[in-house]
Amino acid sequence: MAYEGFAYVYDYLMQDVPYDEWVNFLKTKLQQNPAPGNQILEIACGTGELSVRLAKAGFKLTGVDLSEDMLTVANQKAVQNQVNISLFQQNMCELDGLGSFDIATIFCDSLNYLHSPKEVQETFRRVYSHLKKDGLFMFDVHSIHKIENIFINQTFADNDDNVSFIWNCFEGEYPYSVEHELTFFLYDEETEKYSRIDELHVQRTFTENDYSQWLKSAGFQILDINADFQHHSPDNASERIFFTCKK
Repeated sequence: MAYEGFAYVYDYLMQDVPYDEWVNFLKTKLQQNPAPGNQILEIACGTGELSVRLAKAGFKLTGVDLSEDMLTVANQKAVQNQVNISLFQQNMCELDGLGSFDIATIFCDSLNYLHSPKEVQETFRRVYSHLKKDGLFMFDVHSIHKIENIFINQTFADNDDNVSFIWNCFEGEYPYSVEHELTFFLYDEETEKYSRIDELHVQRTFTENDYSQWLKSAGFQILDINADFQHHSPDNASERIFFTCKK
């Protein structure tokens, strides 16, 4: 393994995630609503898969994540891909002192890891304070439909020679929330044995109206609300909701 623990597992779990669609979505929105420049603050950058793609697309990247292990992997990827990415370890609802940016993003449903309205509202205020005038803020969240009808009470599994996992989803304690119970078995070539990693991840979403009110309270103008990487409005079957906002 190139690196240890859940950061490796995360990339395995996310290997089929359409990162390029986030890049294309962002580019399309920028064509419709140009930002002041090309400096992006990517919040919850994780292992840097999207960061590297954005850097290669010509953007100047600053990545922020709560996990030191994720940032270590992101730095390795930046070096391997010969791109410059500034990386900082911070909580998204405590962003501070990072400078001013033309664009801020919270993609890959990372905002859903915040469990209280207060945390989401504080994150929006912190993002607003880190944007230049006319700067753009884009993020996506799970829809209520996805939480309640696609995740809850479902089991996902995969069996591979190097990594196997069982992923159980349960109803969370908060409204519109889900608990992801993950068990991974990682093969170690040196010992020829499997090691086990257990993770519990809780995600919560809110109504479009809630997000809209909190964005406006933070000072944002909402430019668009879209669904599933498309440029149409969400409906009852939409799974991923995108917000594009302007300072």
